[in-house]
Amino acid sequence: MDKIRCGWPQGNMLMEKYHDEVWGVPVHDDQMLFAKLSLDLMQAGLMWRTILYKWDNFHKAFDNFDIETISRYDEKKYEELMQNAGIVRNQLKIRAIISNAQKFLEIQKEFGSFSNYVWGFTNGEVIKNNFKAMEEIPASTPLSDKISKDLKRRGFRFVGSTIIYAWLQAIGVVNDHLVGCFRREEL
Repeated sequence: MDKIRCGWPQGNMLMEKYHDEVWGVPVHDDQMLFAKLSLDLMQAGLMWRTILYKWDNFHKAFDNFDIETISRYDEKKYEELMQNAGIVRNQLKIRAIISNAQKFLEIQKEFGSFSNYVWGFTNGEVIKNNFKAMEEIPASTPLSDKISKDLKRRGFRFVGSTIIYAWLQAIGVVNDHLVGCFRREEL
């Protein structure tokens, strides 16, 4: 029997795997939080499927999203990334990831971990919505507005409210699996 899923994987095997195994699972590991934030940043203006198909390439190109390493990238590494056909070669997005790594380290120092920072906005609780249709899911919320504003104040780039809401869904701070989706109750 086929599993009932949210509508967005649309029968694509890679999207279904991401939906079933990754999307919405609560993440507390800082490196994973940074990787997902960076990938959501890269996705801006593109289809998520594009990022998934390049997932391994991004991890290889960006040193498995090791925050310390990325925070020290120089112009030579930036140019290398701009020549890498396996990733999205957008100069503003690549520079944002490098800059965001530096700011990420500052938050880690201030809060003990980035996980403490982001999960602090919900007192460590998952927000579980009760949407029945994809059309009901908002592009942003007051929570994503608040986090976006705070990250921008701290110098982060490409962290608009829509990107942040997609990231909050991806890292499980927000559970937007639709009512009826088999993953909804498992998380």
